[in-house]
Amino acid sequence: MSSTAGRVIRCKAAIAWEAGKPLSIEEVEVAPPQAMEVRLKILYTSLCHTDIYFWEAKGQTPLFPRILGHEAAGIVESVGEGVTEVKAGDHVLPIFTGECKECVHCKSEVSNMCELLRINTDRGVMIHDGKSRFTIKGQPIYHFLGTSTSSEYTVVHSGCVAKINPLAPLEKACIVSCGFCTGMGATVNVAKPPKGSTVAVFGLGAVGLAAAEGARLSGASRIIGVDLNPRKFEVAKNFGVTEFVNPRDHDKPVQQVLAEMTGGGVDRSIECSGNINSIVSAFESVHDVRLGCCSDCGVGIPNKDDVFKTNPMNFLCERTLKGTFFGNYRARSDIPNVVEKYLNKELELEKFITHSVTFPEINKAFELMLNGEGLRTVVRMEGY
Repeated sequence: MSSTAGRVIRCKAAIAWEAGKPLSIEEVEVAPPQAMEVRLKILYTSLCHTDIYFWEAKGQTPLFPRILGHEAAGIVESVGEGVTEVKAGDHVLPIFTGECKECVHCKSEVSNMCELLRINTDRGVMIHDGKSRFTIKGQPIYHFLGTSTSSEYTVVHSGCVAKINPLAPLEKACIVSCGFCTGMGATVNVAKPPKGSTVAVFGLGAVGLAAAEGARLSGASRIIGVDLNPRKFEVAKNFGVTEFVNPRDHDKPVQQVLAEMTGGGVDRSIECSGNINSIVSAFESVHDVRLGCCSDCGVGIPNKDDVFKTNPMNFLCERTLKGTFFGNYRARSDIPNVVEKYLNKELELEKFITHSVTFPEINKAFELMLNGEGLRTVVRMEGY
């Protein structure tokens, strides 16, 4: 048993006190885990655009002060009552959307939207008692996505913890817990492009490139990247993208451009930016059904007030629109297997990681993402 088990831990955390302001690294108190909770020592956390999105609080409900972070890797420090699947010392990935294994969704073969532990962006407290496990001099600090990994220690629900092979390097495996699986799974688990098909990927950030990588591994013959930043094409080639379209280079809708390039439209389209206009374009870029299935898979997170609008004839022509969350992976059942595939050299993670910073430099990670530099910045939480 850990020497700190059952006791409050004082450690450093990056606090977002208000929207858009630099994070402040301060000492926080992290309470012991309660029933069905796990306290983790976070060793690496990587910055995802979702962190930026809720830090800026544009188009979403602002909730501050808060500890952001949800893509990470660490070691179990202690567990609360009733936790049996992990123990102190286990190597784990905290997952922002959990798996209770008991609800109708968890028992379904097609859904990963756990009734108890599905993502809740507005909840800043623990499910068990409606309280935060973080305080600063008695003031509660809100959780983020049930993970809050921009802290040296954090408390999460046990259903949001994926136990992984201890041989996996945590500085690489951390990206599996969000972006990589979101994009890869959107392709291989949901869109499922047949070998030789044509796939369009809208948005060439880390999630989009993971989607492109999934298309490459699936045997797609053409992978067309769509993005407003022309600098991304050279990088995208490393992930299987064969052609690039910048909508700003054309005086017609990008869906029309893609239709002309492909003789009527692509077989699969995967939207990874969350921009509502891009979502519509991605859907309308898929050809009406000629042979087999055609579909658009939506991954990006739109503003909560956005409305999807398209001509209903697009559906009558047998186009399919699908949404997916976390690539349809389940936190505890599937994620350990994804890490095993990486260890077996079936998947590449290294090429997604372009920068590394120490914990005191975490605001630099935000700057890099805001400036469109690199894909994933991994933050080293100790040894700085």
